[in-house]
Amino acid sequence: MATIVTSTRFTDEYQLYEELGKGAFSVVRRCVKKSTGQEYAAKIINTKKLSARDHQKLEREARICRLLKHPNIVRLHESISEEGFHYLVFDLVTGGELFEDIVAREYYSEADASQCINQILESVNHIHQHDIVHRDLKPENLLLASKMKGAAVKLADFGLAIEVQGDQQAWFGFAGTPGYLSPEVLRKDPYGKPVDIWACGVILYILLVGYPPFWDEDQHKLYQQIKAGAYDFPSPEWDTVTPEAKNLINQMLTINPAKRITAEQALKHPWVCQRSTVASMMHRQETVECLRKFNARRKLKGAILTTMLVSRNFSGERIGSDHVPNAVISLKRKLCLSSLFQPQTNNTKNSVVSAVVNAMKEIARKQEIIKITEQLIEAVNNGDFEAYTRICDPGLTSFEPEALGNLVEGMDFHKFYFEHLLSKNNKPVHTTILNPHVHLIGEDAACIAYIRLTQYIDSQGRPRSCQSEETRVWHRRDAKWLNVHFHCSGAPAAPLQ
Repeated sequence: MATIVTSTRFTDEYQLYEELGKGAFSVVRRCVKKSTGQEYAAKIINTKKLSARDHQKLEREARICRLLKHPNIVRLHESISEEGFHYLVFDLVTGGELFEDIVAREYYSEADASQCINQILESVNHIHQHDIVHRDLKPENLLLASKMKGAAVKLADFGLAIEVQGDQQAWFGFAGTPGYLSPEVLRKDPYGKPVDIWACGVILYILLVGYPPFWDEDQHKLYQQIKAGAYDFPSPEWDTVTPEAKNLINQMLTINPAKRITAEQALKHPWVCQRSTVASMMHRQETVECLRKFNARRKLKGAILTTMLVSRNFSGERIGSDHVPNAVISLKRKLCLSSLFQPQTNNTKNSVVSAVVNAMKEIARKQEIIKITEQLIEAVNNGDFEAYTRICDPGLTSFEPEALGNLVEGMDFHKFYFEHLLSKNNKPVHTTILNPHVHLIGEDAACIAYIRLTQYIDSQGRPRSCQSEETRVWHRRDAKWLNVHFHCSGAPAAPLQ
């Protein structure tokens, strides 16, 4: 019997606590370092489910995060790789999203927006000095260190970040979030550090009025706007914004990346470094109200995109069942209600996204079990013992003869039928699974119960059908599902004559 190893380097050094968030292949949990009592956030990646390319991306993210040490960046403290899992130990940031904090404030001015963009630019300047391009600057990745007033803004999520050679431009692939993409990325031109400044310009625009400079439900039209740099400062909301703020936005949203302001230059802009005398102190109530609506929209959109991503990741291929699109539609409706009518806090967003992720994981895994069960039955119908052994555990247990209760272990009992009867049965057989019910047991086990309806031609050439009730237990080992036990009630499932 295999020895179960429960002690690892990570669990030796850290104590895990509650879940903070969840992604397709990872979970984030609060943890405490045993030797110091210091709290951190552990991103736990299930590497068994990652492709070779995903492994490379994970290594790149860890390598980049190790380089970056700045008060306005969520810092990586440790990267621990173990069998089946990789642990990234980050700062524990408890203040939630910057944009969520703004809408909860009683007072918010242009000067506050200046202070926010100052900290964002400090983080961007630091990564650019280390020849790193973030590529995914957006509100979701701007967090607050704590819930204390005046807490530091911290840049997070370097999953799309890349390493570059100084100011050289190259094509690194299409990456980012639609509303924050730069013209050069959309044109598929070589790009570099200026893409982050463009995204900062979009963020600053939103910080000042609560809505983005480029917006269209039609993504093609949105991209046309961005490539043309087609934004403006409409009345009345922009009438109260200082010319210096608009000037900085214009320099950030310059179409030509060679002429775009750099992070270092932007930090020296009067609106940023002389805010007490240049930026307006007037409370911007309209901005707060618009930002609240903007937050609700992006949460809904983000949750639906997460649904689609998880559906794609966990199905392996397009799921053929009609139940899945209906489930997605149902989830969309629930998300609409949740996002529009629940109080909009960071916890709400996390719970909505987490619920979507969990629901879609469950749907996709149940589809996996139904599909592999159908493949097993097809192998039986075709008399294909080789295919049958690939799907079944070598220690498969079952009650034989069917419904009589003798427990049989191993494949020899089944091999006899395959070699002497099933492989010689050339009569057509068609099996349908009716009313399948899948029970998921943790991450790597499942049980399916179903009615097996078999149609066949008897020895006199007459069409027949028989029905049996079956239960199969599945276990996932090395990313592969294996049938470990089955039980059949009633008549034999396979027509043997």
